[in-house]
Amino acid sequence: MSEAIKQIVIVGGGTAGWMSAASLAKYAEGKSLNITLIESSTIGTVGVGEATIPNIVNFNRNLGIDEVEVIKATQATFKLGIQFENWQNIGEQFFHPFSDYGMQVNGVDFHHYLNALNDTSFKLGDFSFPNILAKHGKFAQPHPTPSSPLADYQYAYHFDAGLYANFLANFSMKLGVNRIDAFVKKVNKDENNEFIKSITLDNGKTIEGDLFIDCSGFKGLLIEEALETGYEDWSHWLICDKAMAVQTELVGEPTPFTRSIAKENGWQWRIPLQHRMGNGYIYSSEYQSDQDAEQVLLSSIEGKTINNVRKFDFKPGRRKKMWNKNCVAVGLSSGFLEPLESTSISLIQSAIAKLLTFFPDKSFNQADINEVNRLHNTEMEHVRDFLILHYKASSRNDSKFWLHCQKMPIPETLTHKMELFKSRGHIIQHECESFEPASWLTMYNAFGISPKRHDPRVNAVATNVIQDNISKMRASIESAAKQALSHQAFIDKHCKANIE
Repeated sequence: MSEAIKQIVIVGGGTAGWMSAASLAKYAEGKSLNITLIESSTIGTVGVGEATIPNIVNFNRNLGIDEVEVIKATQATFKLGIQFENWQNIGEQFFHPFSDYGMQVNGVDFHHYLNALNDTSFKLGDFSFPNILAKHGKFAQPHPTPSSPLADYQYAYHFDAGLYANFLANFSMKLGVNRIDAFVKKVNKDENNEFIKSITLDNGKTIEGDLFIDCSGFKGLLIEEALETGYEDWSHWLICDKAMAVQTELVGEPTPFTRSIAKENGWQWRIPLQHRMGNGYIYSSEYQSDQDAEQVLLSSIEGKTINNVRKFDFKPGRRKKMWNKNCVAVGLSSGFLEPLESTSISLIQSAIAKLLTFFPDKSFNQADINEVNRLHNTEMEHVRDFLILHYKASSRNDSKFWLHCQKMPIPETLTHKMELFKSRGHIIQHECESFEPASWLTMYNAFGISPKRHDPRVNAVATNVIQDNISKMRASIESAAKQALSHQAFIDKHCKANIE
Protein backbone atom coordinates (compact mmCIF):
# COMPACT_ATOMS: atom_id res chain seq x y z
CA MET A 1 0.00 0.00 0.00
CA SER A 2 1.25 3.46 -0.87
CA GLU A 3 1.58 5.99 1.87
CA ALA A 4 -1.46 8.14 2.56
CA ILE A 5 -1.50 11.90 2.00
CA LYS A 6 -0.85 13.65 5.32
CA GLN A 7 -0.37 17.34 4.45
CA ILE A 8 -2.56 19.40 2.11
CA VAL A 9 -1.57 22.98 1.34
CA ILE A 10 -4.08 25.34 -0.28
CA VAL A 11 -2.58 28.49 -1.78
CA GLY A 12 -5.15 31.27 -2.03
CA GLY A 13 -8.37 32.02 -0.21
CA GLY A 14 -11.48 33.57 -1.72
CA THR A 15 -14.38 31.43 -2.87
CA ALA A 16 -12.22 28.75 -4.50
CA GLY A 17 -9.82 28.42 -1.58
CA TRP A 18 -12.41 28.22 1.15
CA MET A 19 -14.78 25.95 -0.81
CA SER A 20 -11.80 23.62 -1.24
CA ALA A 21 -10.85 23.91 2.42
CA ALA A 22 -14.39 23.23 3.63
CA SER A 23 -14.82 20.19 1.38
CA LEU A 24 -11.43 18.72 2.24
CA ALA A 25 -11.94 19.35 5.96
CA LYS A 26 -15.26 17.50 5.80
CA TYR A 27 -13.57 14.69 3.88
CA ALA A 28 -10.75 14.59 6.45
CA GLU A 29 -13.02 14.03 9.46
CA GLY A 30 -11.75 10.92 11.21
CA LYS A 31 -8.60 10.83 9.10
CA SER A 32 -5.04 11.82 9.90
CA LEU A 33 -4.96 14.70 7.44
CA ASN A 34 -3.70 18.23 8.06
CA ILE A 35 -4.95 21.10 5.90
CA THR A 36 -3.25 24.49 5.72
CA LEU A 37 -4.62 27.43 3.74
CA ILE A 38 -2.33 30.32 2.92
CA GLU A 39 -3.78 33.65 1.89
CA SER A 40 -2.50 37.19 2.15
CA SER A 41 -4.83 39.84 3.54
CA THR A 42 -2.94 42.33 1.36
CA ILE A 43 -4.05 40.61 -1.86
CA GLY A 44 -7.66 41.10 -2.90
CA THR A 45 -9.77 38.43 -4.57
CA VAL A 46 -11.74 38.90 -7.78
CA GLY A 47 -14.93 38.42 -5.76
CA VAL A 48 -17.44 39.77 -8.27
CA GLY A 49 -19.15 36.44 -8.91
CA GLU A 50 -22.42 36.66 -7.03
CA ALA A 51 -24.72 34.43 -9.09
CA THR A 52 -24.75 30.64 -8.89
CA ILE A 53 -26.45 27.65 -10.46
CA PRO A 54 -28.46 25.06 -8.50
CA ASN A 55 -25.70 22.64 -7.50
CA ILE A 56 -24.57 25.19 -4.88
CA VAL A 57 -27.63 24.16 -2.85
CA ASN A 58 -26.40 20.56 -2.71
CA PHE A 59 -22.83 21.68 -2.02
CA ASN A 60 -23.92 23.44 1.18
CA ARG A 61 -26.25 20.61 2.11
CA ASN A 62 -23.50 18.01 1.73
CA LEU A 63 -21.30 20.04 4.08
CA GLY A 64 -24.13 19.98 6.62
CA ILE A 65 -24.66 23.74 6.39
CA ASP A 66 -28.11 25.07 7.28
CA GLU A 67 -29.61 26.83 4.25
CA VAL A 68 -31.23 29.66 6.17
CA GLU A 69 -27.99 30.30 8.07
CA VAL A 70 -25.92 30.68 4.90
CA ILE A 71 -28.57 32.84 3.18
CA LYS A 72 -28.61 35.25 6.11
CA ALA A 73 -24.83 35.29 6.43
CA THR A 74 -24.30 36.06 2.74
CA GLN A 75 -27.31 38.40 2.38
CA ALA A 76 -28.51 36.16 -0.40
CA THR A 77 -31.59 36.21 -2.59
CA PHE A 78 -33.03 33.37 -4.64
CA LYS A 79 -32.36 32.73 -8.31
CA LEU A 80 -34.87 30.90 -10.51
CA GLY A 81 -32.85 31.52 -13.66
CA ILE A 82 -31.54 34.26 -15.93
CA GLN A 83 -33.52 36.82 -17.89
CA PHE A 84 -31.78 37.56 -21.18
CA GLU A 85 -32.57 40.92 -22.74
CA ASN A 86 -31.64 42.18 -26.23
CA TRP A 87 -29.74 39.00 -27.09
CA GLN A 88 -31.72 37.78 -30.09
CA ASN A 89 -32.85 41.24 -31.20
CA ILE A 90 -32.97 44.60 -29.45
CA GLY A 91 -36.20 44.88 -27.46
CA GLU A 92 -36.72 41.11 -27.12
CA GLN A 93 -36.17 38.99 -24.02
CA PHE A 94 -36.37 35.39 -22.87
CA PHE A 95 -35.92 33.49 -19.62
CA HIS A 96 -33.57 30.57 -18.91
CA PRO A 97 -35.12 28.68 -15.96
CA PHE A 98 -33.66 25.90 -13.83
CA SER A 99 -36.35 23.42 -14.86
CA ASP A 100 -37.68 21.16 -17.54
CA TYR A 101 -40.59 22.20 -19.74
CA GLY A 102 -43.82 20.28 -19.39
CA MET A 103 -43.64 16.54 -18.90
CA GLN A 104 -42.58 13.53 -20.91
CA VAL A 105 -45.49 11.55 -22.41
CA ASN A 106 -44.90 7.94 -23.46
CA GLY A 107 -41.16 8.49 -23.18
CA VAL A 108 -41.20 11.46 -25.58
CA ASP A 109 -39.98 14.87 -24.49
CA PHE A 110 -42.62 17.58 -24.17
CA HIS A 111 -41.17 19.93 -26.79
CA HIS A 112 -41.87 17.40 -29.54
CA TYR A 113 -45.62 17.64 -28.79
CA LEU A 114 -45.41 21.42 -28.80
CA ASN A 115 -43.56 21.37 -32.12
CA ALA A 116 -46.13 19.00 -33.62
CA LEU A 117 -48.97 21.37 -32.76
CA ASN A 118 -47.26 24.30 -34.46
CA ASP A 119 -49.62 26.63 -32.59
CA THR A 120 -48.03 30.02 -31.88
CA SER A 121 -50.48 30.69 -29.04
CA PHE A 122 -48.47 28.21 -26.96
CA LYS A 123 -45.09 29.53 -25.82
CA LEU A 124 -42.42 27.19 -24.47
CA GLY A 125 -41.85 29.39 -21.42
CA ASP A 126 -45.49 28.97 -20.36
CA PHE A 127 -44.69 25.38 -19.38
CA SER A 128 -41.98 26.12 -16.84
CA PHE A 129 -43.24 26.87 -13.33
CA PRO A 130 -40.14 28.87 -12.25
CA ASN A 131 -40.41 30.91 -15.45
CA ILE A 132 -43.94 31.99 -14.53
CA LEU A 133 -42.91 32.59 -10.91
CA ALA A 134 -40.12 34.87 -12.13
CA LYS A 135 -42.47 36.71 -14.48
CA HIS A 136 -44.62 37.63 -11.49
CA GLY A 137 -41.68 38.39 -9.19
CA LYS A 138 -42.52 35.46 -6.93
CA PHE A 139 -40.66 32.60 -5.33
CA ALA A 140 -41.61 29.19 -3.96
CA GLN A 141 -39.44 26.26 -3.04
CA PRO A 142 -40.00 23.10 -5.08
CA HIS A 143 -42.40 20.52 -3.65
CA PRO A 144 -42.44 17.67 -6.17
CA THR A 145 -45.32 15.23 -5.83
CA PRO A 146 -46.65 12.53 -8.17
CA SER A 147 -49.71 14.71 -8.82
CA SER A 148 -47.61 17.78 -9.64
CA PRO A 149 -44.31 16.84 -11.27
CA LEU A 150 -44.01 20.39 -12.64
CA ALA A 151 -43.15 21.47 -9.10
CA ASP A 152 -39.90 19.53 -9.43
CA TYR A 153 -37.51 22.34 -10.34
CA GLN A 154 -34.33 23.82 -8.95
CA TYR A 155 -33.12 27.16 -7.69
CA ALA A 156 -29.84 28.83 -6.86
CA TYR A 157 -28.69 31.97 -5.04
CA HIS A 158 -27.36 35.45 -5.59
CA PHE A 159 -24.95 36.10 -2.74
CA ASP A 160 -22.00 38.20 -1.65
CA ALA A 161 -19.01 36.06 -2.67
CA GLY A 162 -16.78 37.70 -0.06
CA LEU A 163 -19.26 36.95 2.73
CA TYR A 164 -19.61 33.38 1.46
CA ALA A 165 -15.83 32.91 1.59
CA ASN A 166 -15.80 34.30 5.15
CA PHE A 167 -18.63 31.96 6.15
CA LEU A 168 -16.75 28.93 4.79
CA ALA A 169 -13.51 30.13 6.39
CA ASN A 170 -15.13 30.06 9.83
CA PHE A 171 -16.72 26.71 9.03
CA SER A 172 -13.39 25.25 7.85
CA MET A 173 -11.30 26.51 10.76
CA LYS A 174 -13.77 24.99 13.22
CA LEU A 175 -13.03 21.67 11.48
CA GLY A 176 -9.30 22.17 12.02
CA VAL A 177 -8.06 23.98 8.90
CA ASN A 178 -5.01 26.08 9.72
CA ARG A 179 -5.03 29.54 8.09
CA ILE A 180 -1.78 31.45 7.58
CA ASP A 181 -1.87 35.11 6.57
CA ALA A 182 1.20 35.41 4.38
CA PHE A 183 2.46 35.90 0.86
CA VAL A 184 4.09 33.08 -1.10
CA LYS A 185 7.63 34.15 -1.90
CA LYS A 186 8.99 30.98 -3.48
CA VAL A 187 7.78 27.58 -4.65
CA ASN A 188 10.28 24.80 -3.97
CA LYS A 189 10.33 21.70 -6.19
CA ASP A 190 11.89 18.28 -5.83
CA GLU A 191 14.92 18.06 -8.11
CA ASN A 192 14.18 14.44 -9.02
CA ASN A 193 10.54 14.52 -10.13
CA GLU A 194 9.68 18.25 -10.27
CA PHE A 195 6.87 17.77 -7.74
CA ILE A 196 6.19 20.71 -5.44
CA LYS A 197 7.93 20.00 -2.15
CA SER A 198 7.21 23.16 -0.15
CA ILE A 199 6.53 26.86 -0.34
CA THR A 200 8.48 29.64 1.31
CA LEU A 201 6.50 32.53 2.74
CA ASP A 202 7.36 36.19 3.10
CA ASN A 203 7.54 35.71 6.88
CA GLY A 204 10.46 33.30 6.39
CA LYS A 205 8.53 30.13 7.15
CA THR A 206 8.60 27.11 4.84
CA ILE A 207 5.44 25.01 4.57
CA GLU A 208 5.83 21.45 3.33
CA GLY A 209 3.01 19.49 1.74
CA ASP A 210 2.10 16.25 -0.04
CA LEU A 211 -0.76 17.68 -2.10
CA PHE A 212 -1.02 21.32 -3.18
CA ILE A 213 -4.24 23.06 -4.23
CA ASP A 214 -3.74 26.15 -6.40
CA CYS A 215 -6.47 28.71 -5.73
CA SER A 216 -4.26 31.68 -6.57
CA GLY A 217 -6.51 33.05 -9.33
CA PHE A 218 -5.62 33.99 -12.90
CA LYS A 219 -1.86 33.94 -12.31
CA GLY A 220 -1.76 30.24 -11.37
CA LEU A 221 1.10 30.64 -8.93
CA LEU A 222 1.67 26.89 -8.60
CA ILE A 223 0.06 25.27 -11.64
CA GLU A 224 1.56 27.72 -14.15
CA GLU A 225 4.37 29.81 -12.70
CA ALA A 226 5.98 26.85 -10.93
CA LEU A 227 4.92 23.86 -13.05
CA GLU A 228 4.54 25.60 -16.45
CA THR A 229 1.44 23.58 -17.31
CA GLY A 230 0.33 25.72 -20.26
CA TYR A 231 -2.94 27.40 -21.22
CA GLU A 232 -5.38 26.76 -24.07
CA ASP A 233 -6.69 30.08 -25.39
CA TRP A 234 -10.34 30.17 -26.51
CA SER A 235 -10.55 33.90 -27.26
CA HIS A 236 -11.13 33.20 -30.97
CA TRP A 237 -14.53 31.81 -29.97
CA LEU A 238 -15.29 33.91 -26.88
CA ILE A 239 -14.08 37.35 -27.86
CA CYS A 240 -15.00 39.25 -24.68
CA ASP A 241 -11.82 39.70 -22.67
CA LYS A 242 -12.50 42.49 -20.17
CA ALA A 243 -14.91 43.18 -17.34
CA MET A 244 -15.92 46.03 -15.06
CA ALA A 245 -17.95 45.73 -11.90
CA VAL A 246 -19.59 48.14 -9.49
CA GLN A 247 -22.07 47.80 -6.63
CA THR A 248 -25.09 50.04 -6.18
CA GLU A 249 -27.81 50.60 -3.63
CA LEU A 250 -30.84 48.40 -4.21
CA VAL A 251 -33.74 50.16 -5.91
CA GLY A 252 -37.07 48.43 -5.31
CA GLU A 253 -37.51 44.78 -4.44
CA PRO A 254 -34.90 42.23 -5.61
CA THR A 255 -35.92 40.04 -8.52
CA PRO A 256 -35.71 36.24 -8.18
CA PHE A 257 -33.45 36.10 -11.23
CA THR A 258 -30.27 37.50 -12.74
CA ARG A 259 -30.56 39.94 -15.62
CA SER A 260 -28.20 39.64 -18.60
CA ILE A 261 -28.57 42.62 -20.93
CA ALA A 262 -26.82 42.48 -24.29
CA LYS A 263 -25.09 45.69 -25.38
CA GLU A 264 -23.47 46.85 -28.60
CA ASN A 265 -20.09 45.29 -27.75
CA GLY A 266 -20.80 42.88 -24.89
CA TRP A 267 -23.33 42.43 -22.12
CA GLN A 268 -24.24 43.74 -18.68
CA TRP A 269 -25.26 41.82 -15.58
CA ARG A 270 -27.54 42.84 -12.73
CA ILE A 271 -27.52 40.61 -9.67
CA PRO A 272 -29.78 41.58 -6.75
CA LEU A 273 -28.80 40.79 -3.16
CA GLN A 274 -30.80 41.61 -0.06
CA HIS A 275 -28.70 44.70 0.65
CA ARG A 276 -27.42 45.86 -2.75
CA MET A 277 -27.23 45.31 -6.49
CA GLY A 278 -24.22 43.81 -8.22
CA ASN A 279 -23.58 45.31 -11.65
CA GLY A 280 -21.01 44.48 -14.27
CA TYR A 281 -20.14 44.78 -17.92
CA ILE A 282 -18.31 42.18 -20.02
CA TYR A 283 -16.93 43.42 -23.33
CA SER A 284 -14.39 42.96 -26.11
CA SER A 285 -11.35 45.23 -26.08
CA GLU A 286 -11.12 44.80 -29.84
CA TYR A 287 -14.38 46.67 -30.31
CA GLN A 288 -14.61 48.98 -27.28
CA SER A 289 -12.21 51.11 -25.25
CA ASP A 290 -12.08 50.93 -21.47
CA GLN A 291 -13.26 54.53 -21.22
CA ASP A 292 -16.33 53.88 -23.37
CA ALA A 293 -17.03 50.63 -21.55
CA GLU A 294 -17.06 52.37 -18.17
CA GLN A 295 -19.49 54.93 -19.56
CA VAL A 296 -21.76 52.14 -20.84
CA LEU A 297 -21.79 50.55 -17.39
CA LEU A 298 -22.29 53.70 -15.33
CA SER A 299 -24.98 55.08 -17.63
CA SER A 300 -27.13 51.95 -17.33
CA ILE A 301 -27.18 51.26 -13.60
CA GLU A 302 -29.86 52.11 -11.06
CA GLY A 303 -29.22 53.50 -7.61
CA LYS A 304 -26.23 55.23 -6.06
CA THR A 305 -22.84 53.54 -6.44
CA ILE A 306 -21.37 52.29 -3.16
CA ASN A 307 -17.86 51.43 -4.36
CA ASN A 308 -15.46 52.29 -7.16
CA VAL A 309 -15.55 50.54 -10.53
CA ARG A 310 -13.23 47.53 -10.54
CA LYS A 311 -11.60 46.42 -13.80
CA PHE A 312 -10.44 42.98 -14.87
CA ASP A 313 -8.65 41.53 -17.88
CA PHE A 314 -9.04 37.85 -18.67
CA LYS A 315 -8.24 35.32 -21.34
CA PRO A 316 -11.06 32.83 -21.99
CA GLY A 317 -9.79 29.27 -21.95
CA ARG A 318 -8.47 26.54 -19.71
CA ARG A 319 -5.26 25.28 -18.22
CA LYS A 320 -4.05 22.33 -20.28
CA LYS A 321 -4.11 20.23 -17.13
CA MET A 322 -6.18 20.90 -14.05
CA TRP A 323 -4.01 18.35 -12.20
CA ASN A 324 -0.27 18.34 -12.80
CA LYS A 325 2.04 16.20 -10.65
CA ASN A 326 1.00 16.87 -7.02
CA CYS A 327 -0.82 20.13 -7.76
CA VAL A 328 -4.54 20.57 -8.46
CA ALA A 329 -5.83 23.88 -9.82
CA VAL A 330 -9.26 24.98 -8.59
CA GLY A 331 -11.15 28.08 -9.71
CA LEU A 332 -9.59 30.77 -11.89
CA SER A 333 -6.19 29.08 -11.79
CA SER A 334 -7.67 26.19 -13.83
CA GLY A 335 -9.19 28.43 -16.49
CA PHE A 336 -11.85 31.04 -17.01
CA LEU A 337 -15.12 31.24 -18.90
CA GLU A 338 -17.06 34.48 -18.71
CA PRO A 339 -19.94 34.55 -16.18
CA LEU A 340 -22.70 34.59 -18.80
CA GLU A 341 -24.34 31.51 -17.27
CA SER A 342 -22.91 31.85 -13.73
CA THR A 343 -20.68 28.79 -14.00
CA SER A 344 -17.54 29.97 -12.15
CA ILE A 345 -18.56 28.75 -8.69
CA SER A 346 -20.08 25.59 -10.18
CA LEU A 347 -16.76 24.76 -11.86
CA ILE A 348 -15.01 25.19 -8.50
CA GLN A 349 -17.48 22.76 -7.00
CA SER A 350 -17.10 20.15 -9.75
CA ALA A 351 -13.30 20.38 -9.61
CA ILE A 352 -13.41 19.65 -5.89
CA ALA A 353 -15.79 16.73 -6.49
CA LYS A 354 -13.41 15.21 -9.03
CA LEU A 355 -10.49 15.54 -6.62
CA LEU A 356 -12.43 13.82 -3.83
CA THR A 357 -13.56 11.02 -6.16
CA PHE A 358 -9.96 10.37 -7.21
CA PHE A 359 -8.27 11.47 -4.01
CA PRO A 360 -4.63 10.37 -4.29
CA ASP A 361 -2.07 8.74 -2.10
CA LYS A 362 1.59 9.67 -2.32
CA SER A 363 2.08 7.53 -5.41
CA PHE A 364 -0.04 9.99 -7.43
CA ASN A 365 -1.16 7.36 -9.92
CA GLN A 366 -1.01 8.86 -13.41
CA ALA A 367 -4.14 7.04 -14.60
CA ASP A 368 -6.17 8.81 -11.89
CA ILE A 369 -4.66 12.17 -12.79
CA ASN A 370 -5.34 11.62 -16.50
CA GLU A 371 -8.98 10.79 -15.83
CA VAL A 372 -9.54 13.91 -13.73
CA ASN A 373 -7.96 16.02 -16.45
CA ARG A 374 -10.09 14.34 -19.11
CA LEU A 375 -13.30 14.94 -17.16
CA HIS A 376 -12.42 18.54 -16.39
CA ASN A 377 -11.44 19.33 -19.98
CA THR A 378 -14.64 17.74 -21.26
CA GLU A 379 -16.77 19.74 -18.86
CA MET A 380 -15.05 23.00 -19.77
CA GLU A 381 -15.58 22.30 -23.49
CA HIS A 382 -19.31 21.74 -23.00
CA VAL A 383 -19.70 24.96 -21.02
CA ARG A 384 -17.65 26.78 -23.67
CA ASP A 385 -19.95 25.52 -26.43
CA PHE A 386 -23.07 26.56 -24.51
CA LEU A 387 -21.70 30.09 -24.09
CA ILE A 388 -20.64 30.36 -27.74
CA LEU A 389 -24.20 29.48 -28.78
CA HIS A 390 -25.51 32.69 -27.15
CA TYR A 391 -23.32 34.81 -29.42
CA LYS A 392 -23.36 32.73 -32.59
CA ALA A 393 -27.15 32.40 -32.78
CA SER A 394 -27.97 36.08 -32.23
CA SER A 395 -29.63 37.99 -35.06
CA ARG A 396 -28.27 41.37 -33.95
CA ASN A 397 -26.56 43.28 -36.76
CA ASP A 398 -26.16 46.70 -35.10
CA SER A 399 -22.39 46.45 -34.53
CA LYS A 400 -19.21 44.87 -35.84
CA PHE A 401 -19.07 42.88 -32.58
CA TRP A 402 -22.31 41.01 -33.28
CA LEU A 403 -21.59 40.58 -36.98
CA HIS A 404 -18.25 39.01 -36.06
CA CYS A 405 -19.95 36.59 -33.66
CA GLN A 406 -22.40 35.43 -36.32
CA LYS A 407 -19.69 34.87 -38.93
CA MET A 408 -17.05 33.23 -36.74
CA PRO A 409 -16.30 29.49 -37.08
CA ILE A 410 -17.45 27.43 -34.08
CA PRO A 411 -16.26 24.12 -32.59
CA GLU A 412 -17.37 20.97 -34.40
CA THR A 413 -18.94 19.73 -31.18
CA LEU A 414 -21.34 22.69 -31.14
CA THR A 415 -22.06 22.48 -34.87
CA HIS A 416 -23.06 18.82 -34.47
CA LYS A 417 -25.39 19.60 -31.55
CA MET A 418 -27.11 22.40 -33.46
CA GLU A 419 -27.47 20.43 -36.69
CA LEU A 420 -28.96 17.42 -34.93
CA PHE A 421 -31.54 19.59 -33.20
CA LYS A 422 -32.40 21.30 -36.48
CA SER A 423 -32.89 17.89 -38.07
CA ARG A 424 -35.23 16.22 -35.59
CA GLY A 425 -35.40 18.15 -32.30
CA HIS A 426 -32.96 15.78 -30.58
CA ILE A 427 -30.88 17.29 -27.78
CA ILE A 428 -27.51 15.66 -27.15
CA GLN A 429 -26.54 15.09 -23.53
CA HIS A 430 -22.86 14.25 -23.22
CA GLU A 431 -20.82 13.13 -20.24
CA CYS A 432 -19.93 15.99 -17.87
CA GLU A 433 -22.57 18.41 -19.11
CA SER A 434 -23.13 21.36 -16.79
CA PHE A 435 -26.41 22.18 -18.53
CA GLU A 436 -29.42 19.90 -18.85
CA PRO A 437 -31.27 19.36 -22.16
CA ALA A 438 -33.89 21.92 -21.07
CA SER A 439 -31.20 24.62 -21.00
CA TRP A 440 -30.15 23.83 -24.56
CA LEU A 441 -33.83 23.81 -25.55
CA THR A 442 -34.22 27.27 -24.02
CA MET A 443 -31.46 28.66 -26.21
CA TYR A 444 -32.57 26.93 -29.40
CA ASN A 445 -36.11 28.18 -28.91
CA ALA A 446 -35.08 31.72 -27.95
CA PHE A 447 -32.78 32.13 -30.94
CA GLY A 448 -35.25 30.72 -33.45
CA ILE A 449 -33.44 27.43 -34.08
CA SER A 450 -36.31 25.11 -34.99
CA PRO A 451 -36.37 21.40 -35.85
CA LYS A 452 -37.60 20.29 -39.28
CA ARG A 453 -39.23 17.20 -37.78
CA HIS A 454 -40.61 15.98 -34.48
CA ASP A 455 -40.48 12.56 -32.87
CA PRO A 456 -42.89 10.37 -34.89
CA ARG A 457 -44.20 8.76 -31.71
CA VAL A 458 -46.08 12.01 -31.09
CA ASN A 459 -48.44 11.07 -33.93
CA ALA A 460 -49.90 8.30 -31.80
CA VAL A 461 -51.72 10.95 -29.75
CA ALA A 462 -54.61 12.84 -31.35
CA THR A 463 -53.95 16.55 -31.95
CA ASN A 464 -57.05 17.64 -30.02
CA VAL A 465 -55.93 15.57 -27.02
CA ILE A 466 -52.48 17.17 -27.06
CA GLN A 467 -54.03 20.62 -27.36
CA ASP A 468 -56.47 20.03 -24.51
CA ASN A 469 -53.83 18.59 -22.17
CA ILE A 470 -51.27 21.31 -22.66
CA SER A 471 -53.94 24.01 -22.30
CA LYS A 472 -54.82 22.57 -18.89
CA MET A 473 -51.13 22.33 -18.00
CA ARG A 474 -50.54 25.97 -18.84
CA ALA A 475 -53.54 27.10 -16.79
CA SER A 476 -52.45 24.99 -13.82
CA ILE A 477 -48.94 26.48 -13.83
CA GLU A 478 -50.25 30.03 -14.05
CA SER A 479 -52.74 29.43 -11.23
CA ALA A 480 -50.12 27.88 -8.94
CA ALA A 481 -47.66 30.72 -9.56
CA LYS A 482 -50.21 33.36 -8.62
CA GLN A 483 -50.67 31.72 -5.21
CA ALA A 484 -46.99 31.98 -4.31
CA LEU A 485 -45.46 34.70 -2.13
CA SER A 486 -43.55 37.54 -3.70
CA HIS A 487 -39.79 37.03 -3.67
CA GLN A 488 -39.36 39.76 -1.06
CA ALA A 489 -42.20 38.42 1.10
CA PHE A 490 -40.66 34.93 1.03
CA ILE A 491 -37.30 36.33 2.17
CA ASP A 492 -38.94 38.48 4.87
CA LYS A 493 -40.82 35.46 6.21
CA HIS A 494 -38.07 32.84 6.10
CA CYS A 495 -34.51 34.15 5.77
CA LYS A 496 -34.14 37.92 6.03
CA ALA A 497 -30.56 38.96 6.79
CA ASN A 498 -29.72 41.31 9.63
CA ILE A 499 -28.35 44.17 7.51
CA GLU A 500 -26.84 47.10 9.36
